[in-house]
Amino acid sequence: FKADLWIQKYQNLRASQKEQPLCKNRMEQIFGFTTKDLQSWQSFVTLLNRPMDPASLGIFRFLFGMLMAIDITQERGLSHLDWKYLDGAPVCRFPLFNFLQPLPLDWMYFVYLVMFFGAVGIMLGCFYRLSCIMFLSTYWYIFFLDKTAWNNHSYLYGLIGFQLTLMDGNRYWKPHIRNAHVPLWNYTVLRTQIFIVYFIAGIKKLDADWVEGYSMSYLAHHWLFDPFKYLVSLLVVHGGGLILDLTAGYLLFFDVTRPYAFFFVSYFHCMNSQLFSIGMFPYTMLATSPLFCYTDWPRRLFTHFPDFLKPVLPFSSLDIKSSASCVYDEVQSSTEGQGTAPVKKSFKLRHKLGAIFTIAYIMEQLFMPYSHFITQGYNNWTNGLYGYSWDMMVHARTHQHVKITYKDGKTGEIGYLNPGVFTQSRRWKDHGDMLKQYATCLNQLLPRYNITDPEIYFDIWVSINDRFQQRIFDPRVDIVKADWSPFRQNPWLMPLLVDLSPWRTKFQEIEGTLDNQTEIVFIADFPGLHLENFVSEDLGNTSIQILQGQVNIEIVEEKKNYTLKKGEQTQVPAGAYHKVYTISDGPSCYMYIYVNTTEAALQKNFTKLLEIQERVRNGTETEPLSPELQPLLAVDEGSEVNATDPVVRLFLKRQRRMKEVKKRREAGILERFDRFVTKKYYTIRRGFLMTAIAMRNLAVGLPPVEQLTREVAYANMRGPQNEGHQDEALKDEVGHSEL
Repeated sequence: FKADLWIQKYQNLRASQKEQPLCKNRMEQIFGFTTKDLQSWQSFVTLLNRPMDPASLGIFRFLFGMLMAIDITQERGLSHLDWKYLDGAPVCRFPLFNFLQPLPLDWMYFVYLVMFFGAVGIMLGCFYRLSCIMFLSTYWYIFFLDKTAWNNHSYLYGLIGFQLTLMDGNRYWKPHIRNAHVPLWNYTVLRTQIFIVYFIAGIKKLDADWVEGYSMSYLAHHWLFDPFKYLVSLLVVHGGGLILDLTAGYLLFFDVTRPYAFFFVSYFHCMNSQLFSIGMFPYTMLATSPLFCYTDWPRRLFTHFPDFLKPVLPFSSLDIKSSASCVYDEVQSSTEGQGTAPVKKSFKLRHKLGAIFTIAYIMEQLFMPYSHFITQGYNNWTNGLYGYSWDMMVHARTHQHVKITYKDGKTGEIGYLNPGVFTQSRRWKDHGDMLKQYATCLNQLLPRYNITDPEIYFDIWVSINDRFQQRIFDPRVDIVKADWSPFRQNPWLMPLLVDLSPWRTKFQEIEGTLDNQTEIVFIADFPGLHLENFVSEDLGNTSIQILQGQVNIEIVEEKKNYTLKKGEQTQVPAGAYHKVYTISDGPSCYMYIYVNTTEAALQKNFTKLLEIQERVRNGTETEPLSPELQPLLAVDEGSEVNATDPVVRLFLKRQRRMKEVKKRREAGILERFDRFVTKKYYTIRRGFLMTAIAMRNLAVGLPPVEQLTREVAYANMRGPQNEGHQDEALKDEVGHSEL
């Protein structure tokens, strides 16, 4: 028995040595291969098809499938699919290819159900190839169907799903092919993909705006960072993000630095999960980190678990089976009787294809982020097709002024549209291709409202990375008739005024001289163009000051004109239109300085009411309160309903809202966790109930309207904390209020 046990241990040791042979030189110790492995095509194919432990790949496959199943109900939108697609409603959409259109709503639920079952199949390794194809085909269909939902991490999910389809991700923890080797290229492609995500994101951050701290400066406005705003924005956010992205891939690769990389990368992604609404991306990136460890790490981990758990845990045995996907070292006896000699390896087509795919895929992924010279038609001040360049968080935009003008092609009548009409998205304001699709859609919908052959003009002002607000599109061009090609630059896209970027340091100096009630907006415009603006009646003290160039200001109602040069200033009336013409040879720069007098008066009244309330509570108020102020004495949260004075009513609502916010911030861990779980439960619950209704409709037809109404109302049911706000919550999720 002891002899058999010793033989078994020896065989296990030999099996592990086949995967990790004794290192003979420094290069092999560090990288796991030598220069000999790269000297010929045969040795390179052998290297990429070297047998590896499937354990790490199997755990990642499980985690990825689980996270995608969760993501389908969250960021992919299963929980609000009916709001997203609005079956039968006149909605403008933005697919990658114009011929792509969503299916009827019930069939869209079926598409999502197929995608969900595909993700679950990937997680369980059940019907693995079929599950991958189910997930991949439906995922890319949804991805291409809506460019407004594009981002880098959604693109990454599709890439990983594609990679897993070609890999042997089901070789671990699966009954009939359990513990079978996988080729090295399976790990090589995944590791390189994650390295590219980090490293290219770091390269993109070597932009002057990021290095100088402008890309994410808005984070410094958070109240948590008040004591050290500038330090956090420049050093922690921008400096730390740049260094981590540039180094994370390298630090994860090497044994010595991997523990430190795990700490910083994990902390980084956990922080992102709390700062930004980016779904499963932080958790997916956390799941990729163990791929850089030795491939047998799950076996070593699960050996430390109690024996009674081992039947439900992945295998810890080292008895790994051979696989036709790998190339093994074979030996034969020497003709001279001097031991053994290596045999020339015989490759199958699958081994060569695996090596070719690895090279082609890595080259393609290195090329795509810099292929913008091809896809110039998608220019949005960051040349090229967006969403696949790993330029994450590099560009922050704010919109100050959006105007859509239509002109009846038959009568010449001019009118204006509410920005966002017939669409749920806001991203069309930043991308030329979406603007063209939006204008074409409006041209097709407006004839329903007796507007014949309409021309559509857009006047959109954008600030990118704290620059001047400036036009992004030429307001004189009818976008319906404008030419657009994915392979040419848009002639109607206005250039970014990069020469004015140094003004940003002066913005900070100017803003530092203002009091808390004064607001300021910096504007830059092109020669020959003008800004038509309306000053709200709330802004009772608004002036324009010229920073550069020369302008002519026309007060429309008063029919007066003022010419201003650098350093000059004038008041503009509230509740009226005015136009600012740029008459200088170069761009003009000016700033609006204004005070919201209505808000200032309201805050002053709030301060007085708070003082009265404090005196009453402290017993220092000697005079009786008037009937209008009596609600200040009540502690009931609903007391503002009985307030007759509108200012008192607003004051009490504001107090209740601040009390709720404070309660949420001071909530304990259990309360926060309970709130989080409850919210997710009702979100997922709605997605699956609506899917069940859709599948029933496809199977047996639509029920009576009354029954369908009750079913949808039951699906819309929310937790106690959200009752009464369920419709608003759904609208907020998808931007439905823009319709």
